[in-house]
Amino acid sequence: MPSEEKANKLLQLGIELAKAGEVDEALKLFRKALDIVPGNPVVNYNCGLAQQQAGSIEAAVIAYRAAIKVLPEFTEARINLSYALKLLGRFSEALEAAERAIQLDANEPSAWLAKGNALRGMHALGQAAEATVKWVPTGKTYEANNILTRDGLFWAISSMVKNFINFAPLGIVLVGMLGIGIAERTGFIGSALKAMLMVVPKQLLTPAVVFMGIMSSMTSDAGYIILPPLAAALYKAVGRAPLAGLAAVFAGIGAGFNANLFITSLEPLLAGLANGGAQVIDPSYQLNPACNWWFMIASTVVMTGVGWFVADGIVEKRLAGKSPDEGGPTQVNASDLMAQKLSLEDWRALKISTCVFIAGLVVVLALIMIPGSPLYTYQIESPTNPGQMVAAEVVELTDGQASPKGSVEQDGLLLVPSANIFPRWVKAIVPLVFIVFIIPGIVYGVVQKKIRSDRDVTKLLTDSMAGMASIIVMAFFAGQFIEHFKYSGLDKMLAMTGGQALGQTALPTSLLLVAFILMTMCFNMFVGSMSAKYTMFAPIFIPMFMMVGIAPELTQCAYRIGDSVSNCITPLNPYMVIMLAFMKNIAPKGGMGTLISTMLPFTIVFTIVWTLLLLVWVWLGIPLGPDGYLVYPPPN
Repeated sequence: MPSEEKANKLLQLGIELAKAGEVDEALKLFRKALDIVPGNPVVNYNCGLAQQQAGSIEAAVIAYRAAIKVLPEFTEARINLSYALKLLGRFSEALEAAERAIQLDANEPSAWLAKGNALRGMHALGQAAEATVKWVPTGKTYEANNILTRDGLFWAISSMVKNFINFAPLGIVLVGMLGIGIAERTGFIGSALKAMLMVVPKQLLTPAVVFMGIMSSMTSDAGYIILPPLAAALYKAVGRAPLAGLAAVFAGIGAGFNANLFITSLEPLLAGLANGGAQVIDPSYQLNPACNWWFMIASTVVMTGVGWFVADGIVEKRLAGKSPDEGGPTQVNASDLMAQKLSLEDWRALKISTCVFIAGLVVVLALIMIPGSPLYTYQIESPTNPGQMVAAEVVELTDGQASPKGSVEQDGLLLVPSANIFPRWVKAIVPLVFIVFIIPGIVYGVVQKKIRSDRDVTKLLTDSMAGMASIIVMAFFAGQFIEHFKYSGLDKMLAMTGGQALGQTALPTSLLLVAFILMTMCFNMFVGSMSAKYTMFAPIFIPMFMMVGIAPELTQCAYRIGDSVSNCITPLNPYMVIMLAFMKNIAPKGGMGTLISTMLPFTIVFTIVWTLLLLVWVWLGIPLGPDGYLVYPPPN
């Protein structure tokens, strides 16, 4: 065998061993290869990588320099040399190596990143701002802006109010939750949930409990407050383990938090946060707030079935041998159930307000479906993509005015393509939620005599707003974080470098989604707020994934799964203490460990099934919802 061929085989085998973590064996093979072909730059380079992997940074530097000595234009060797020198604290040499790599290939993002890394190591804050990232496909260069300069600090202080006011999700949540807050505080939502569970047959008690838990995500905290004691009482009343009922409803509320049959206030909130990340890559990109709707409907059905299986097949079987003090089965006690039942006055108020609620939905549907109605969306064929229908607006011409370019006459109306790519009702979704809930909520309060004048309505609105104080505080800091992130230029730089790195790994979309879901679950153990996590995640991961062809809508969907499934086992869930208090009433000997161990099977099974559902959905190529794209750029 020729010596060069033998050396190449040793090199390839060494690379494979290094990837497998067998660094010592890899180094032996590299040295044998160098004995055959002394000074070979590729072998020396890989020898340096292995030495660095083993923690022998000095030896790695020697190997990189040996490769560069033979092949001065070896850009990758100079970049890794820069990183190794930085680890040794030799920042000026690291900077020199990075700058030489940039001279060789100014289109290499890693070289610019190495320069910035070296400058930061020198604590040269002003100089670090000079580090840039050049995105090869477009040729655009993105610079980091130092906020710790005179102008940067001035911007940070002067823009603080504007950053808060312009935080779009804040207004969206406040408007939507005002209506839901009225319906919740008058008792309309709570009574509706109780009534639904009371009429369920015993055989379907578990799926009904899980389903109602999932559906309660359209409210703020009504599900956590009303449903757990009710579910426990229902299970106890039929001689079943009350802890199993509490666990089933908690799984629905927590682990199934991001599923629902209807559009909730979560949709526009998440879409608003995602838009900021998507617009890093595409400034005109807008997510449809209902972009995950079809998948959420399917998730509601599937997770209800999965929760039914886990609750009856795993959790309740584990509780069968336990004593009542430990959450085990109890004797039938009708008094517990009677305490949860609705009074005649409650039933009367619920019937009237439900009729009003249904009437409101009918009116909304009429406004959407009837041509000429305020929410009706006219459609015409796209002038640029024949065969594709797009939203259109009615144009009224004055005398002598020419028809706009691209206009079409339809049903006696002059239509032009709309600048708003979504149906009209989507743009009005939040006010519609407000109206549909506030009217039946007020009606329920009037019938129950909780509302006697406009002052009572004002007080309820004030109390609802007070309940959103935490959201307002979160919005202030989230607004600052997002705008500071944009100002610094880190959003684009991380997106470009991260996208470049992901592209080079050539990992399949399915693996990236699974990794993102698992990472979100881990973060959920330390940051309980869904919106707070997404505020940090959206500006980084959405543009990063867009660079490898994953649509923002799909990234958001994966985030929702990861955020939901671990809610019922994280001690930082703000409602965990409430659930613990409920559990103490039915299982006095239980503690936090009992609650988490009871909920763990739900988290495990929900994670596996929900992730598989998403992967199958992507494999089949089904849209996630209206404009719920799977790939970026979206297909025409």
